[in-house]
Amino acid sequence: MWHRKQMCIRTGILRCSQTATSSPPYLNISSNLLGQYQYQQPMQKQVQQPMNSYVSQNNQQAPYQGVVNTGFNKLWGMEQFDLLQTPNILQPSKVEAPPICLGQELLDQANCSPDVFRCTMTKIPENNSLLQKSRLPLGVLIHPFRDLSHLPVIQCSVIVRCRACRTYINPFVLFVDNKRWKCNLCYRINELPEEFQYDPMTKTYGDPSRRPEIKSSTLEYIAPAEYMLRPPQPAVYLYLLDVSRLAIESGYLNIVCSILLEELKNLPGDARTQIGFIAYNSALHFYSLPEGITQPHEMTILDIDDIFLPTPDNLLVNLKDRMDLIADLLRLLPNRFANTFDTNSALGAALQVAFKMMGPTGGRVTVFQASLPNVGPGALISREDPSNRASAEVAHLNPANDFYKRLALECSGQQIAVDLFVVNSQYVDIATISGISRFSGGCMHHFPLLKPTKPVVCDRFARSFRRYITRKIGFEAVMRLRCTRGLSIHTFHGNFFVRSTDLLSLPNINPDAGFGMQVAIEESLSDVQTVCFQAALLYTSSKGERRIRVHTMCLPVATTLQDVIHSADQQCIIGLLSKMAVDRSMQSSLSDAREAFINVAIDILSSFKMSLNMGSPVTGLLVPNCMRILPLYISALLKHLAFRTGSSTRLDDRVMKMIEMKTKPLYMLIQDIYPDLFPIHNLEHQEVIMNSEEEPVSMPPRLQLTARCLENKGAFLMDTGEHMIILVCPNVPQEFLTEALGVSQYSAIPDDMYEIPVLDNLRNQRLHQFITYLNEEKPYPATLQVIRDNSTNRVVFFERLIEDRVEDALSYHEFLQHLKTQVK
Repeated sequence: MWHRKQMCIRTGILRCSQTATSSPPYLNISSNLLGQYQYQQPMQKQVQQPMNSYVSQNNQQAPYQGVVNTGFNKLWGMEQFDLLQTPNILQPSKVEAPPICLGQELLDQANCSPDVFRCTMTKIPENNSLLQKSRLPLGVLIHPFRDLSHLPVIQCSVIVRCRACRTYINPFVLFVDNKRWKCNLCYRINELPEEFQYDPMTKTYGDPSRRPEIKSSTLEYIAPAEYMLRPPQPAVYLYLLDVSRLAIESGYLNIVCSILLEELKNLPGDARTQIGFIAYNSALHFYSLPEGITQPHEMTILDIDDIFLPTPDNLLVNLKDRMDLIADLLRLLPNRFANTFDTNSALGAALQVAFKMMGPTGGRVTVFQASLPNVGPGALISREDPSNRASAEVAHLNPANDFYKRLALECSGQQIAVDLFVVNSQYVDIATISGISRFSGGCMHHFPLLKPTKPVVCDRFARSFRRYITRKIGFEAVMRLRCTRGLSIHTFHGNFFVRSTDLLSLPNINPDAGFGMQVAIEESLSDVQTVCFQAALLYTSSKGERRIRVHTMCLPVATTLQDVIHSADQQCIIGLLSKMAVDRSMQSSLSDAREAFINVAIDILSSFKMSLNMGSPVTGLLVPNCMRILPLYISALLKHLAFRTGSSTRLDDRVMKMIEMKTKPLYMLIQDIYPDLFPIHNLEHQEVIMNSEEEPVSMPPRLQLTARCLENKGAFLMDTGEHMIILVCPNVPQEFLTEALGVSQYSAIPDDMYEIPVLDNLRNQRLHQFITYLNEEKPYPATLQVIRDNSTNRVVFFERLIEDRVEDALSYHEFLQHLKTQVK
């Protein structure tokens, strides 16, 4: 128990009070630590105090201190806000990642993009004691296989790495001379190979800093032979299709088969690409595609408890050679089971046979699951109590058995990743079956209540699946994280298997997968000015090339509490805290995770209040500019589907949102937590910006997610990431209705309006340009829904106005009032 309490103090989010108003015994230890630091602060070296610290310490002697202090705060980038006096805390424009300042412009430009690699603070505390005083979580988020438009690719006979720690040479190493370099992680002096000194552009030997490895923090190597344990594997795709009654009623099979027919020629791969199909309900249905036949052969295996392959050949076939047969099968499958009454699902047996088929090669298994696996190996029974969906204590967040996890680890060992598309209308126990994806490096997609009668859900499923089968893919991948001596990486978050202390096994890697890691400070960093993190992803491309993608991030070291606090990256902190809270929910309880969210806000605000070091008591609820939205995000997380209580929430939906918290890239996660809201009824009067193609786009300001920002004469677009909702209010100008939406009057807006017509007028063009701009960074375009304010569908819009008070949940302002009473 003592160890557990110590961990609570060290990590912040893991600390959880017994009640919202009373402090646990070990909170006093934290307070003592903070008090001790306050007592010691005057002994800090004066040269490292920011100028505004001097003003703060002498505030009683300067009657105009408030004005001077505010000016210096802005000058030093340390502006602060009183949240209780600033209801509209959201800036009109997008929240950008805070810049990393290393003191040299060339190094700042060479640093890794925050879209790929990001830390919870842009300055690392020089020791663990300073980190604890800041109460900030320390960790990194990485989006390693992100689609990049400009990626340097290097092919050389020798890849330059540190002989001691195996770090790849990068822009932050120190060149002792033209023949030697000092590693920025372990500080060993290494020899430079002669080839590295050669400049291919000028064809001369000279300055090694001209090499692309020294100019860019993100690059990709084509790996030489020593990076291969076996010949690069081919692209192998196996589809497992649930054909139970519920699955057929969902209509997913028609969508999957039609999209596969259209995209067969666009599947990533080369001439060796293989593909196969298995359908399952109470039995397993294999499809043999031998050469020389006119139509596929179906073989049905009824014995699912002792599964075997009915034929070793022609179940996985060459895509290019059997293209016509595969197309015939995709046309036959939707009708083959159209009249089935079989309600069973033998998912476990289908996965076992997939492992046997794919074991020799590895590859990707794509599973479509619509009903609870209830027969054969891995069979489950329903654990959800529908009458208990709004309870504060949520049961069954953990798996019912370890069948799917154990099978996933076997798959990972054979370089097989299992991806899961859940298209359920009833409980399927995602908490248990998700193990097959989470531990095999797979991905998961969820489309609850998919039905042909719900075009929005069908459209989103179709767009997601099309992106899934055509996006870039890396096979038999591993990723290693390295960091500067004195730091250590622990507690990894994402879908993978941890093969060793810092090596993640990723049988498949995709461009939409994100990962998080917590970081500890084990030794003092007082002797260094910067620290670095490096991620190296070794994978096989779909074309059969072995490649290494390397990302390096360099951060300065901070020596004062003020510097640390003002270096916080609020969005990255939220991304890491949400992952930690998911683990907390599963290891302890949902209420513990919710209280931990509140406590981390209290801790950070208390630490900042103490760091101000003012002679007189501080009133209000002060927060630095870099964390002005942090309480807003935490308030939103408490109302998020993953963590909310008091509202009826299906268990599968909650668990799936928790899984997404751990696997989504940060930009997608933030938009899911706090969607973007824009007024669109007056785009012609908005600021014009340029999109990625240098075309003008009217950019309206972002609004807070509260009803007070809505007006009766407006139309508002809410972007949740995968879905956009346009709310049209009753007194919107007639010009907007006719020119932008193409309807004659307000009542003519249909309840099933899922797209904006293309009209030949400026207002309509601007609306389309704006929607296109919002979709630019997304993996696939969001679905769209237009609703009237008096429609029954309006709830889908208003339930996301998360700053307003709802039953059993505080409004954002009430949440701030609660924080003020708790901040010490």
